[in-house]
Amino acid sequence: MTLKPLQIGNLTIEYPIIQGGMGVGISRSRLAGAVSANGGLGIISTAQIGYDEPGFDKNQEEANLFAIHKHIAKAKEISGGKPVGVNIMVATKDYPAYVKAAVDAGADVIISGAGLPVRLPEYVGDSDCKIAPIVSSEKAVRLMLKNWDKKYNRTADFIVIEGPQAGGHLGFKKEQISEITAEGYEEEIRQIIESVHEYEEKFGRKIPVIFAGGIFDYEDICHAISLGADGVQIASRFVATEECDADERYKQAYIQARDEDIEIVMSPVGMPGRALKNTFVKLIEKKPLPVSRCFNCLEKCNPAKVPYCITKALINAVRGDLEHGLIFVGANVGRISRMTNVHDLMAELTGKKNVMRHAG
Repeated sequence: MTLKPLQIGNLTIEYPIIQGGMGVGISRSRLAGAVSANGGLGIISTAQIGYDEPGFDKNQEEANLFAIHKHIAKAKEISGGKPVGVNIMVATKDYPAYVKAAVDAGADVIISGAGLPVRLPEYVGDSDCKIAPIVSSEKAVRLMLKNWDKKYNRTADFIVIEGPQAGGHLGFKKEQISEITAEGYEEEIRQIIESVHEYEEKFGRKIPVIFAGGIFDYEDICHAISLGADGVQIASRFVATEECDADERYKQAYIQARDEDIEIVMSPVGMPGRALKNTFVKLIEKKPLPVSRCFNCLEKCNPAKVPYCITKALINAVRGDLEHGLIFVGANVGRISRMTNVHDLMAELTGKKNVMRHAG
């Protein structure tokens, strides 16, 4: 199968591959810029994006908003001006400010999950920034599109379906994650696509559907497209690249991970997530870790009641302190066995590496 370009409104992405946003600090300008430069759509995660800025300890929001501008500009420079997007969690404290900062900084797309982004159209205003909700069910996409249609007389520019094999925070109940198989979820994908078709007809334009979760190689991409998806979102595979913004020790944790090292953990705000079962995860399973200070990351987080500080755990991880860090992963992390670079990975994902091998 020859992969066709992904068309999102007036944006043309050479390959139908979006690099998933990974925070804290895993996908910032270096990774996102490289992915866009190599024909995909690079995505910067805004989750505590300014964790290494000088003023972060005193004012997290100010540091983060500054870093959003900084990293979008850097990614655009690396990409040669090709489209670059951001992922902004709805659960982010002062979510509207982050959206507006991304728009002002020139983000081409905003992907938003960890809650339903019901007011996202309001925050992007009349800008040309493309917006997409992350959904995991037909019910959720129908709710989102109906809401945006009724309240704002507009629809999504594209949709991201995040399945149960994705990494990080998941839009499922904990028990559902082990119960839903990849094959069993395919019917849900088809139903979501059908719901999207209704709004394509109503608004008279294409609304691309992107599938995320468990996409590992070219064959997986082709299979997703055969189900009716227009493209895929891939995150974990981009961690083991030279351009990934994380510490080398973080990348090695992915390379050395086995299937049996994966565990579903609960976020402090009650959302399940897929992570590596390291010393930190084993510790929080036994007892809560008192939160000594608040980093103002999530809207509904109460430091006095949560079992641990997710910002501190994720910052420790991205800096390479793996014993005290939370390492989010996708379901196929055990299949990652070596370091590569974005150029070679994109060649593999698009089937070009196989073509070159056979031609030689």
